[in-house]
Amino acid sequence: MTRPLRLVAVSGGLQRPSKAAALAGHLLDLIAEAVPCERRLVELGQLAPQLAGASWRSQLPHTVERELAAVEQADILVVATPVFRGSYTGLFKHFFDFIDQDALIDKPVLLAATGGSERHALMIDHQLRPLFSFFQARTLPLGVYATDKDFADYRLQNEALIQRAALAVQRALPLLELTRHARPAAANEAVAA
Repeated sequence: MTRPLRLVAVSGGLQRPSKAAALAGHLLDLIAEAVPCERRLVELGQLAPQLAGASWRSQLPHTVERELAAVEQADILVVATPVFRGSYTGLFKHFFDFIDQDALIDKPVLLAATGGSERHALMIDHQLRPLFSFFQARTLPLGVYATDKDFADYRLQNEALIQRAALAVQRALPLLELTRHARPAAANEAVAA
């Protein structure tokens, strides 16, 4: 029997509640409806005090190390960050600076961002996609960008955005299914070796 996929979302939102976390949660729900998975949401705003001042991974407390390990061991990643000065937040980058550079190779990553207006929508392709290309991750083709007006009480309300999120997940499903079926084969090869 195949175990559920480990689905981890990382929200770069600094506050709670956060629109980035709400968007990440929505995407988690859509993926979980389509494939069996264990879900986890990592909210970086909650880890900020523990990340501050750390230059090396060995300086991080166990709570942060546990979240880093969850990201590295995930089968699928969803990343969502607010746009800050045309890019992802510094805290988001600081967290991913601690991720092992080989841990995300070939891992499917769904990219998402939130911003005050449409003018930052290309941030997904100009900032997030290159970051995860460095990790040699498989960034999924369709990103999801939401503005402040797309939310009501930290819930998605814009029907066009809801449809885009559903389309992003629908287009990701073939790769997610490949990931799901490739995992047992890779595990069997490791046991045989």
